[in-house]
Amino acid sequence: MSQTQQLPVIAGYNDNNDPVVEQVSAIAVEGHPDQFRLQKSPVFVRGLASGDLIRYPADNTGGYELLEHSGNLSIRVFSKHNIAELDQALTPDIELIDGTRDVCSPGVLIYSVHVSIGFKKIEEVITAVLKRFPESVWYYGNVYDPEDGQTPLNWWQDLASSV
Repeated sequence: MSQTQQLPVIAGYNDNNDPVVEQVSAIAVEGHPDQFRLQKSPVFVRGLASGDLIRYPADNTGGYELLEHSGNLSIRVFSKHNIAELDQALTPDIELIDGTRDVCSPGVLIYSVHVSIGFKKIEEVITAVLKRFPESVWYYGNVYDPEDGQTPLNWWQDLASSV
């Protein structure tokens, strides 16, 4: 069985045009030395979620190529509140819809929830809890085009049609 590895993936570029690198947890796919399955949704790398299959390294701006969506949505919650309080309030509700908490760090919680739960249900759960935490915001990490942040990627439609 393969061990979890930390892959340095480019999340973007700072004001000096230097790469901002995030270490993403992944397991190598047996028989494919350049293919990895993500173990957690990343904090800053857009377009990826837990369970996605990537080729790494790849000769492009991110340093990876997405080969297959897992069906998981990456949910990024940022807060100025005590993250432990927010974690205690939100994580049980996310778990009730079969989601997992991938990251709990100062100021940020990252969750993975399968798209089959439905956008409406996910959004209801999150917004109900965040009403009590007004200095908190949340975003999908792999739903919108990383370039404009507004255009839906619609990868979930391909997933639904293949079932």
